[in-house]
Amino acid sequence: MARLSSHWVLILVAVAFALLAMLRPVDHDESQYVAATMLAWGGPPYRDFAYLQTPLQPLLLAPIAAAFGSFAWPGLRLVNAALSAAAVAFVFAAARRAGAGERTALAAALAMAACDILLFGAAMARNDALPTALLAAALWLAAGGTSRRSAFAIGLCLSAATAAKISFALPALAYGIWTLLDRRRLPLWVAIGAVPATLLVAFTYVAAPADFMFGVFDFPARAPAEYYAARPWKLSWPAKAIDTLKFLALGPALVALVIVVRDRGRTTTRWLDLLIVAGLVAALLPFPTWRQYLAPMLPPLFVRLALAWQHAPPARATRIAMAVFVGTGLAPSVEALAANRPAMLAAMREGAAIGAALNSAGVTGPVATLSPQFLPAARAVPDPRFAAGPFAWRTRALLAAPDQPARHIITPATLGSQFAAQPPQAILLGGEAAWSSGDVALDRPLEAWAIASGWQRLPIRSTRFRLYVRR
Repeated sequence: MARLSSHWVLILVAVAFALLAMLRPVDHDESQYVAATMLAWGGPPYRDFAYLQTPLQPLLLAPIAAAFGSFAWPGLRLVNAALSAAAVAFVFAAARRAGAGERTALAAALAMAACDILLFGAAMARNDALPTALLAAALWLAAGGTSRRSAFAIGLCLSAATAAKISFALPALAYGIWTLLDRRRLPLWVAIGAVPATLLVAFTYVAAPADFMFGVFDFPARAPAEYYAARPWKLSWPAKAIDTLKFLALGPALVALVIVVRDRGRTTTRWLDLLIVAGLVAALLPFPTWRQYLAPMLPPLFVRLALAWQHAPPARATRIAMAVFVGTGLAPSVEALAANRPAMLAAMREGAAIGAALNSAGVTGPVATLSPQFLPAARAVPDPRFAAGPFAWRTRALLAAPDQPARHIITPATLGSQFAAQPPQAILLGGEAAWSSGDVALDRPLEAWAIASGWQRLPIRSTRFRLYVRR
């Protein structure tokens, strides 16, 4: 009966994540992930369109997005909600396998579910939930024994997590090092399990080496310095320390980290401690640090928390502190829901209005927009040069003008020449604004070009969007 009640609690967590995914306001961070998933159905990232992450997520989710059709964007949000709920369930199951009692394991898993780090990725069509769930699944497998089958599955999960988001490479590497130190964990079979995901990444690299290197390594390494050039403080170590503490404190992660540090020294948990350190280093390497960068640390941290609580149950002061920080973790989601900005239902209505306007003009080809996440509901496809949303568009010096067409990238500096050679069929504006956590100024060069080129502005049943087509 107790086990059934824990399962029902985890099901309620999944339902809560799904509701949050449908209600959380639009965020322009989702643009490139929705666009990449739409375009990956027709060809691989890097070769056919720019993608600024490792390639697994759009390739894996492209059939799901195609099945959802015009509901691809909310469908991808629901997939991430389910994956985040799976991560919570795997943390619970891993803690149980590692020796924690049921109530203790459930408390630790629910504490992770209250972290804003996890909640942000659970409600967005981003690439945080998939690798987090894969890492949590690897912990569950690792806590259960050292058979060849489990070692193979651990290697598969950890390499797939890295193939979905490169910051998960450090926890994967940390576990690989631990298998070499403890040969009972069958390092050869872990390495064999890593082969399929490695081959997938290698395929996308071989198909377009320069494009792969730009999207996976060059852009993430250089773009922040350019974007924050006017705010160099954001790239400093003091700012990183403040941001890291802030994001850990938006939920029980900070308290969990303190408890785990105080419980250090037990040999049976050293592999988890190693993964926690690797996840923290992965978050601290890029400048600046954002909340989602801390996701690789969460699963091992909360499995380890359950074991620490099993060894020494939390005192009353600790329980009070955890309750307070649960509140801080939920606060950003509550604030977002109260902001009265468009959530999925309103976004779908906007997309339908865009689609009706495109249909009235007979537009069937690609649409140039910095907000491609609205196009599935409009039954339209994004221009591949805008697949990276506003993030590649706003760069100035990362790519020379002659190199941009080869990388499937367009910026204001090359707008005129690229559109002269290959114009889109329509230009959609308005999705970059404060209501989408975007910058309204980014749309201005596109609109200025459309007006100067004599494009016709179509009537559209939306106060937020503007649509231009060639006369």
